[in-house]
Amino acid sequence: MNIQGKSSYHEVHARSLADPQGFWAEAAKEIDWIEPPKTIFDASQGTYGRWFTGGVVNTCYNALDRHVERGRADQVALIHDSPLTGSITRLTYAELLGEVQALGAIMQDFGVAQGDRVILYMPMVPEAVVAMLACARIGAVHSVVFGGFAAKELATRIDDAQPKLILSASCGVEPGRIVQYKPLLDEAIRLAGSKPKACIVLQRPQLTCDLAPGRDYDWASLRRKAINDGRKAPCVPVAATDPLYILYTSGTTGIPKGVVRDNGGHLVAVKWSMFNLYGVKPGEVWWCGSDIGWVVGHSYIVYGPLLHGATSIMYEGKPVGTPDAGAFWRVISEHKAVALFTAPTAFRAIRKEDPDGKFIRQYDLSTFRTLFLAGERADPPTVEWAEQQLKVPVIDHWWQTETGWCIAGNPVGLGMLPVKHGSPTVPMPGYQVDVVDEAAKPIGPNKMGSIVIKLPMPPGCLPTLWNQDSRFKEAYLSEFPGYYKTSDAGYKDEDGYVWVMGRTDDIINVAGHRLSTGGMEEILASHPDVAECAVLGVKDAIKGEVPCGFLVLKAGVKRAPSEIEKEIIALVRDKLGPVAAFKLAITVGRLPKTRSGKILRGTIKKIADGESWTMPATIEDPKVLDEIGEALKGRV
Repeated sequence: MNIQGKSSYHEVHARSLADPQGFWAEAAKEIDWIEPPKTIFDASQGTYGRWFTGGVVNTCYNALDRHVERGRADQVALIHDSPLTGSITRLTYAELLGEVQALGAIMQDFGVAQGDRVILYMPMVPEAVVAMLACARIGAVHSVVFGGFAAKELATRIDDAQPKLILSASCGVEPGRIVQYKPLLDEAIRLAGSKPKACIVLQRPQLTCDLAPGRDYDWASLRRKAINDGRKAPCVPVAATDPLYILYTSGTTGIPKGVVRDNGGHLVAVKWSMFNLYGVKPGEVWWCGSDIGWVVGHSYIVYGPLLHGATSIMYEGKPVGTPDAGAFWRVISEHKAVALFTAPTAFRAIRKEDPDGKFIRQYDLSTFRTLFLAGERADPPTVEWAEQQLKVPVIDHWWQTETGWCIAGNPVGLGMLPVKHGSPTVPMPGYQVDVVDEAAKPIGPNKMGSIVIKLPMPPGCLPTLWNQDSRFKEAYLSEFPGYYKTSDAGYKDEDGYVWVMGRTDDIINVAGHRLSTGGMEEILASHPDVAECAVLGVKDAIKGEVPCGFLVLKAGVKRAPSEIEKEIIALVRDKLGPVAAFKLAITVGRLPKTRSGKILRGTIKKIADGESWTMPATIEDPKVLDEIGEALKGRV
């Protein structure tokens, strides 16, 4: 396949590897520096080097102030669309700046200064964005913990980050239920050895909570007074290498892994990506359908679009059920979004409820240009369905919490490359992606191995873990010297396309044969009656491990699940041969919804293997795992 076409990708990527200092110095011109960096990359600093050393900058200034100063004051910066509460809120760049200045001053009143940590334990509300930007404005380091996380998980993060202040809310809103945050916050603070100086709590009308005297303060009252008094925190200059935020990887036990994101590298990388990767222009409406508790929400609900001068949609709802499977199309149509970035899970849910795409045709999607998928492997049947229904490019891309932005994707702004279903396409500038064997030696095309990134990592990627340099080196840099270990397995083809087939611990060993669960899931998803699926290895006395499939059928399927399960087992045997024979396929009503596929599969595997397990903190509906346990009884 000739993948050159009209894209400038190959020239740009080659230049980024041949002259990384020159390439990223040019990209850095898109950022307003208080003091420009003295060195673009300093290999002598940090664990593997540091980007933009000597530079002084403020992330909030780049996201808000400069746009207000240069003609975007009245442009809408943030649209908060909440079908769960029946409300839509719009904030212009000037209005958002005013809110951020006031909250920054409030935090300073509580003694928060440059370098102090602030934990945000909040739902998807505009105040959460305001809080993130206010921290960036005053030089504080924010750590967003997904709203509704269990108290124990929140406590470990409090102990690790040692925040001076916690910002939270009385509740989160889910379909059919209210999630009380305050009892979880109170219990987390009780469990934590490190106690915050104070908590600022947003009282939501859906459920208010009691405030602890002397510790808890009402957000609205503090805001009202600060605005009436004309309080406005100025931007605090910080070093480019200073941390902007800490984000803890989901599902950690014991001491959590706090991924650090620095100010300078993050600014340059996400700003570069908004047009070059996503093809979005300043002033256009962009929608990232993630949560601010995850890295995607950090990079592309908050920072990326605002740095770029775009309008960002923040959605408090679900792809189905709020109120129906047309929810996404309503948002795109109403707000005239040009692109959507969401997870394949969302589209599998929509496809399950609306396989014929009837809801899609009820809305005007004339402004909509591109769909981006990430967060887990985008299975080809889901991508093909989305392409057929939407008639726009559907772009899978691959990245991690640790990288902060895309590792491999299809660069819309540089000129799209041909899509190969199942591949996130090619490495982005700054990334040299190799596939290596156990001795860290690169292997040839189409051979399965460990996917690694040649050091140094490009700007935007983690420089280390919070206060854990040695753990960072051990976890990511030691196994393959000279490389960052992604913990993903896959291969590169003859065109240089990357194929991510699953986590390295999702490659199962069946009687000495290494099999990819991702490849098997592709086969299961190709069955016309299957809406969602997951494959994992379960214990077997003879073969060590054998694959087991979990199926969710499309709405309206009339056939007996047992018939479909037999067809699935035969389909895998036919495609992959007897060595890949399934132990069984099990039809379940639904699969868990969680941002961590690794944790999802690991927990289901423990249930199937009869091992003890604990409920993951990241799961959205804990009852699902109990349902799966019931379905497994007597069958494994």
